[in-house]
Amino acid sequence: MKKEKNPKRFSLNDNVMDLADLKFLPRWVILFIDIVIIFASLIVSHLLIVSLEVRHYRVFPLIYVFIFIMGVNVLYMQIFKTYLGVIRHSTFIDLAKIFFANFCSVLTVVIINYTYYLMANEKVVLIPFLGLYFAISCLFLFVFRLCVKGFFNIIKENKRSSTRKKIYILGDDDTSVSIAQVILSNPNLPFDIQGFISYHDKKVSIKLLDRTIITKANFLNDLKNGLKEVTGVLVIKEALHKEELDFWVNVFLEYNLKIYKAPNMQKLRNNEMIHQINTIQIEDLLNRRQISLDNMEIKKRHFQKTVLVTGGAGSIGREIVRQVALLEPLQIVIIDQSETPLYDTELEMKEKHPHINFKFILADISNLGRLEPIFNKYNFSMVYHAAAYKHVPIVEDNPHEAVLVNILGTKNVALLSCKYKVNRFVMVSTDKAVNPTNVMGASKRVAELFVQALQNLDGNTTKFITTRFGNVLGSNGSVIPLFRKQIEKGGPVTITHPDIVRYFMTIKEACELVLNAGTMGQGGEIYVFDMGEPVKIVDLAKRMIKLSGFEPDIDIKIIYTGLRPGEKLYEELLSDNARTLPTSHEKIMISKDPFMHYEEIDELTELVIDFAKKEEKQEIVRILKSIVKEFKSNNSIYESLDK
Repeated sequence: MKKEKNPKRFSLNDNVMDLADLKFLPRWVILFIDIVIIFASLIVSHLLIVSLEVRHYRVFPLIYVFIFIMGVNVLYMQIFKTYLGVIRHSTFIDLAKIFFANFCSVLTVVIINYTYYLMANEKVVLIPFLGLYFAISCLFLFVFRLCVKGFFNIIKENKRSSTRKKIYILGDDDTSVSIAQVILSNPNLPFDIQGFISYHDKKVSIKLLDRTIITKANFLNDLKNGLKEVTGVLVIKEALHKEELDFWVNVFLEYNLKIYKAPNMQKLRNNEMIHQINTIQIEDLLNRRQISLDNMEIKKRHFQKTVLVTGGAGSIGREIVRQVALLEPLQIVIIDQSETPLYDTELEMKEKHPHINFKFILADISNLGRLEPIFNKYNFSMVYHAAAYKHVPIVEDNPHEAVLVNILGTKNVALLSCKYKVNRFVMVSTDKAVNPTNVMGASKRVAELFVQALQNLDGNTTKFITTRFGNVLGSNGSVIPLFRKQIEKGGPVTITHPDIVRYFMTIKEACELVLNAGTMGQGGEIYVFDMGEPVKIVDLAKRMIKLSGFEPDIDIKIIYTGLRPGEKLYEELLSDNARTLPTSHEKIMISKDPFMHYEEIDELTELVIDFAKKEEKQEIVRILKSIVKEFKSNNSIYESLDK
């Protein structure tokens, strides 16, 4: 069946009115309409003059005078091109062209009028008549264009409103108004703003951008009574405290309203707005206010220096590279043993920072012979050691790999940093190293002990610093990307235990902590971060399901799979016998954990490395337990070693 091309529809019921999609009229049609308007202006001006009992000069027939005036006006319309603009898109410039065309035409007629008077001692046109004509013709031409423009705007608004999402903006301050203005001026955005929700309950009678302001109490009451047509709310996250954000999100989720996150005004670009308004994510709700850093001191530490980042293609390592690149270093060397992520990192960094000298090296940090030539070639000032195996169940099954990477790899990088007199070595550790219940945590604790012991080694000039934090939002293999994938597939969402809780921080926060620790540390410290309150994973999952527009256990099932080998219900940032000392930053503390002398930890690490090379799992774990006395296996085959 042959399709009809460009069907013309004028259905008012559907608010379609394809007039909004019509192309612009031919230029001669616009010129013809303008000529009709100026002729009408002459007639109206004539009638007004006659009603005032003022007579025209009778030198020439009146119709000839009118034709002459119109001819002069059309001439200037041609000169100023007043008919070339698309009427529905008329601007101040288009109106200015009309004004000057009419002004010049009247001025020309006045000059000709007085020239004729000097020659024949008679005037042809009344000056008051010309004044009236100028005012009326400008008014009529302006009104015509504004009416057409308004008519098309009304049609477009009606057409768009049928497909746009009707939303409220939370807040009635300057930021809310500014964002609303950008949305209203951008025809590509699929939002129709219904009004503003005031943070307060004081009723006001004014409107903002011709939209109503509804009080908090009235809005909540409307929700209870069934707020019709409104599908979502735009939230300006930066304007709310965490408690306020939690309150409003809970309200919106309860009534199945979509929650959209407005972009930061400092980063706002009108032409990019469509890409900047997204539904709010769980990361936005868990995120705390960012820590403030001494950026001048951090920049001084990295400016025109050569920096090494191990594990630079991983989640933490790559963010460290991103932040260091902003500090104008001389060179950044990135080492990783994973080929594809390293290549992806290379593409990203060279695109975003083409002026920075990057070196991407595919290498295994457990291979000392591969690492030493790198340290010998580059004069590193800072080393950020982020390379590690971190997945608890996999490492529990492969303890020898944990030893070779987390312990031997750390030992290699740390010893080379000491040998080549690197100014500062910053190690990325984990809260799982505290009172570990799994091989991964125990291996990271051994690495911490070795790095600390190096600080007091005779002849050492490197400052060895450790940072320890909890789960990182959005990192590879973390729970939130896993839940997101499971929700996208329709469930179920899998949780190991209904009571499991975790601390969370953003990747950006974690890396800011690493850079800050590398700057403030004097050597030998383990820095821990005030991570706020722990989050119950089942509550996290339920919120993510609701934010995706589903109901937990109805649309998306939640199932419990049982604790994995080595997993525990609660993570800690401090060991039982550790003390904390404050730092210059209220959110950052120093953990005073027990330490070991270099000779002792060096001998024990060599022993466990030997067994790792032989892949003797039981002996590896037994030695790890002898080094880390608080290491007690949980839900693991190695629990027998604790008896």
